[in-house]
Amino acid sequence: MTEAFPRHATALETLQKRGRFRQLMPRAGHDFASNDYLGLAASDVLKQAAADALARGVAVGAGGSRLLRGNDVEHGLLEQEAAAFFGTEAALFMGGGFNANQAIFSTLPQQGDLVLYDALIHASTHDGMRLGRAETRRFAHNDVQDAAAQISDWRVSGGTGQIWIAIEAVYSMEGTLGPVAEMAVLAEATGAVLVVDEAHATGVFGDLGRGLAHDIAHRSRVLTLHTCGKGLGVSGALICGAQVLIDTLINRARGFIFATAPSPLNAALVRAALQDLAQTLVRREQAWDQINHAHAEAARLCGLKGFQSQILPVILGEDQCTMQVAQALQGQGFDIRGIRPPTVPRGTSRLRISLTGSLTMRVITAMFEALAGELEALK
Repeated sequence: MTEAFPRHATALETLQKRGRFRQLMPRAGHDFASNDYLGLAASDVLKQAAADALARGVAVGAGGSRLLRGNDVEHGLLEQEAAAFFGTEAALFMGGGFNANQAIFSTLPQQGDLVLYDALIHASTHDGMRLGRAETRRFAHNDVQDAAAQISDWRVSGGTGQIWIAIEAVYSMEGTLGPVAEMAVLAEATGAVLVVDEAHATGVFGDLGRGLAHDIAHRSRVLTLHTCGKGLGVSGALICGAQVLIDTLINRARGFIFATAPSPLNAALVRAALQDLAQTLVRREQAWDQINHAHAEAARLCGLKGFQSQILPVILGEDQCTMQVAQALQGQGFDIRGIRPPTVPRGTSRLRISLTGSLTMRVITAMFEALAGELEALK
């Protein structure tokens, strides 16, 4: 049927020639590609939680939006427990991190406000800003001084509204840590609201895995987002912050009002994952043993240094080359994916090595040995 859609077919052919054509792949080999950082996704903990929830009558489907009959007791219990766990006044459970970020930035900043965002902020934040009415400005990645300069310039040019600073705790393609503490100081000094996307920090960073912003999450002008499909091993997202902001989202966020509620069973599983974070300290300790081992092996075997988290980007630059190396590693039993523009800036195509809970130290070492061979072959 390609003849019926010639422009689409031509665009796809162009992607193929440039090494940017995307296609779905089955799971195979050791997991260096997912965000299951603690190994909870297929754990006995969540399997048992699912069995227990079904046994006590928790529904699989919600049947409607939360504002209709889709609101289940499991949703409310999760939100109460999440607010207590993350140290905030309230929480709101949504279907995923992407639509949660869309809801935040299309709803909370008002006309006359400014959203100041990190240059490498997630695509979902960009989509939310496009749907919103506030002015937007970017600042250089992790550059607090540039952010301060942008605020000063906006005020001098006549900006009088509320400022919202959007950052991530751990950047998903860079593996770099956001300067949360420094940004909190800037936000406090300028009266800004700090919005921290903890998606790739939840479960891994902070006391009990509560994220890099946990120490400041209780403040009224701090809003945090914890996705549930990465370190927590399930799906969905929790927006945590002041009750007035949560109520505003319930009343104004189209992605909440008009969406079927997340499965009550899913809410029950997120509750179990949060309980496991609080009680099973060894799970996070094992994750950090893996992270430290991987950083050391990357340096020893490949000469790669400077990593800060469980996400290790190996930037190769060229699209085709990146995909060829990824395929070579997949052929050796290591599921590593190539990341290309527009997900990352042009000229920075990379392997995104993700450390997941299913890996062993031996497998991590073997992967870096294989990667060393592939990098040597590129020279």
